[in-house]
Amino acid sequence: MFFKPKILDTLQHYTLQQFIKDLLAGLIVGVVALPLAIAFAIASGVSPEKGLYTAIIGGFIVSTLGGSKVQIGGPTGAFIVIVYGIVMQYGISGLVIATFIAGIILIIMGLVRLGAVIKFIPYPLIVGFTSGIALIIFSSEVKDFLGLNMGSVPAGFLSKWYQFSLHINTTNVYALAIGAITLLIIIFWPRISHKIPGSLIAILLTTTVVQFFHLPVETIGSRFGAIPNHLPGPIIPTINFSVIKALIQPAFTIALLGGIESLLSAVVADGMIGGNHRSNTELIAQGTANLFSAIFGGIPVTGAIARTATNIKNGGRTPIAGIIHSITLLLILVLVGKWAALIPMPALAGILVIVAYNMSEWENFVSILKGPKSDMLVLLATFFLTVLIDLTVAIEIGMVLAAFLFMRKMIQFSEVNLLPKEMENTDADNASIGNFSIPKEVEVFEISGPLFFGATYKFKDAIKFIEKTPKVLIIRMRQVPIIDVTGIKTLQEIYKESKHRGTKLILSEVTSAQVMQEMKAARLLFAIGKANVTESFEGALKRSRTILHS
Repeated sequence: MFFKPKILDTLQHYTLQQFIKDLLAGLIVGVVALPLAIAFAIASGVSPEKGLYTAIIGGFIVSTLGGSKVQIGGPTGAFIVIVYGIVMQYGISGLVIATFIAGIILIIMGLVRLGAVIKFIPYPLIVGFTSGIALIIFSSEVKDFLGLNMGSVPAGFLSKWYQFSLHINTTNVYALAIGAITLLIIIFWPRISHKIPGSLIAILLTTTVVQFFHLPVETIGSRFGAIPNHLPGPIIPTINFSVIKALIQPAFTIALLGGIESLLSAVVADGMIGGNHRSNTELIAQGTANLFSAIFGGIPVTGAIARTATNIKNGGRTPIAGIIHSITLLLILVLVGKWAALIPMPALAGILVIVAYNMSEWENFVSILKGPKSDMLVLLATFFLTVLIDLTVAIEIGMVLAAFLFMRKMIQFSEVNLLPKEMENTDADNASIGNFSIPKEVEVFEISGPLFFGATYKFKDAIKFIEKTPKVLIIRMRQVPIIDVTGIKTLQEIYKESKHRGTKLILSEVTSAQVMQEMKAARLLFAIGKANVTESFEGALKRSRTILHS
């Protein structure tokens, strides 16, 4: 069954002891998610409450319908760049529609069972765009962290830093102090307690200091106004063909990144709890969560690796913990949401600087740079394209580049050789290959590795080295694991050319079931004749002698 939520399995043997653990974990994760949801929303170019709506609605659906026991859903740092770009180009309404369409795409991915396929994204590509996003997030927070007196921050990476350099003399020392205090608290608070998140302590302390001393520091309220203390009513976006045509590319980017990050988070969670998530169910849940997040005015939802890890470390082992996390955020929104407007912007910037550092994966980045040149090339191309151009372009070109480099490796692995024969003094009409006696009028080729469109030219070039047209041509295929349409077409061309020259073609040792099936489907076996397709090289030689004698 491709859709079976994990909650159905866990509730069968649910106990009071596990509920207490899930309750504690859900409360802690809810508190951890509060400042992150607000910070991610603001950094994405939308109002702070939209991050809370996303964490509440999306988090609840991901836990209820998801294919992982412990996945926590909500807004994440990886989407900041994408969401900000969509808002700048299409506005809030465009973001809502793109998120809605992305939800539909994710559901379709799950229904057609792409959950296993999407996990095969090359690791250097993932590290490349994740590190690129981290650098962009850090760059986007420089203004608030330093309290720079400047207009809107340019979208381009180089333009950002150029404007920062022009306005660096307007740094607000109070804002810088608040940001630095936030960093220090988040870094060193775990030495005191792992239960209470350092980000929450930083928010409470810096907010108190700013309000008590009336520091000239920008707050959420001074920039965005009051935060609503309730969820909005659902509004289904109006979608037509022209809207889909305009927003399909950003929607697909949201869906692809959401699917990748969710499944990566689920894999990490499996390693921590020894579990086994259902990838297609998870994609359907993520798609549904994005649909409802868009309907309630939220931003894209995905699995959050850091919050999922926090859930596990605090004892959460079932989807109930994720549901409690959403309920906790809802209660905070209703009861104390209006006080969130007092949070200073430099404190949120400090939180996102830590998020950017954790996302950077600099150790993995350096490790890949020391590895194979092909992986290094994919990493650097994806990283610089993400930072300087666009995440969508980075993923597209990164995937194409990774595919070409992989094909290059496969081509290098594939070999087509005319096996040299050693003449025997005792019999001038025969030669030998290894322990086998080969008639003079027989030529033997051996193919090693995949016979696909990238390697077929080697086969064609090797055939040209035959000096004299043989009466029998044997092609050994014992080391051919796969073949594609181009490989089949090449064999068909070799067969037709051999037939034209009066040469009999024998295929020897076709051991791969995939290769045999493709040749049957192409009617190649019928054309060559079953008698000319042998299971062993010895059988091929026996068949060649029969042909020569006849």
